Amino acid sequence: MRRALALAASPGVPTGPNPRVGCVLLDGQGRTIAEGWHRGAGSPHAEVDALRQAGEAARGATAVVTLEPCNHTGRTGPCSRALMASGVRRVVFAQRDPNPVAAGGASVLRAAGIEVEGGLLEDEARVVNREWTFAMDRGRPFVTWKFATTLDGRSAAADGTSRWVSSRAARLDTHRLRALCDTMLVGTNTVAVDDPLLTVRDADDQPLATQPLRAVMGERELDPGRRVFDSSAPSVHLRTRDPHEALKELFELDRQHVFLEGGPTLAAAFWQAGLVDEVVTYLAPMLLGSGRAAVADLGIGTIAEADHLLVTDVTVLEPLEPGDDTNVRITMTPKEPH
Repeated sequence: MRRALALAASPGVPTGPNPRVGCVLLDGQGRTIAEGWHRGAGSPHAEVDALRQAGEAARGATAVVTLEPCNHTGRTGPCSRALMASGVRRVVFAQRDPNPVAAGGASVLRAAGIEVEGGLLEDEARVVNREWTFAMDRGRPFVTWKFATTLDGRSAAADGTSRWVSSRAARLDTHRLRALCDTMLVGTNTVAVDDPLLTVRDADDQPLATQPLRAVMGERELDPGRRVFDSSAPSVHLRTRDPHEALKELFELDRQHVFLEGGPTLAAAFWQAGLVDEVVTYLAPMLLGSGRAAVADLGIGTIAEADHLLVTDVTVLEPLEPGDDTNVRITMTPKEPH
């Protein structure tokens, strides 16, 4: 199963919209017959990939899979049927499929007389598909709130300038994180004032082949000539001020991981709604003393009411250019429901 999990997380495999899945076929002596993994939407599922390699050798084998075999016909057929047709004797899976559309494969296999065991290394399997699993369980996308700030918590100076609070190393790291998400989300004010492009770019400032959806949230009418609406990536205007409604619309668009990069007002709205699941901040060793705060008023009047976060990672980003500052990336999760 650990090998199957490693296959599921193969480099280059997208984190959505389909789950990442690995499969290992074993013979009666526990020797590997074939391995397979899912390479993204529209490609063969992990079980089918392994079965095609194994051919007749799959008969009587054990299939070790990181996710319950699907029981759904989409762009590909159900893996439960493929396993039955191949003649495998036993199926061991890690995580039960939380997607109601595809679930039920284990029951189908058992009804066909195949021995089925589930739950092996389930926690590890859920980590491989953290955002997908979250979205299927909660019925909304996982939200990562990212912002850059000075040592005194400012995201822009008093005159509104913010280029650059973060270092080049931090900005490149941000693009790396953007590429792991399927949606970039900002508010209408950010689009009107800053005119961001919101694309994912490499170290040479060239756009990647696959781009997240650029989502703009708010009821304000916007100039269609703003860069966020150009042809370099798909875009959508969510005409609501309600974070719950915005995430509902994005989930209906099959989006599972939102990268929240809006201003302090949008950040505060999501935080107060309890819809921030992860916080990534880039801390720059500079002081401004005044200017725009990283987040707007949260309605907290005393230190006893402060919201606390759990730090899960601290990474020092060394300068890439002469004169640039060392930045620190801090990754956190809410400590308690907020």
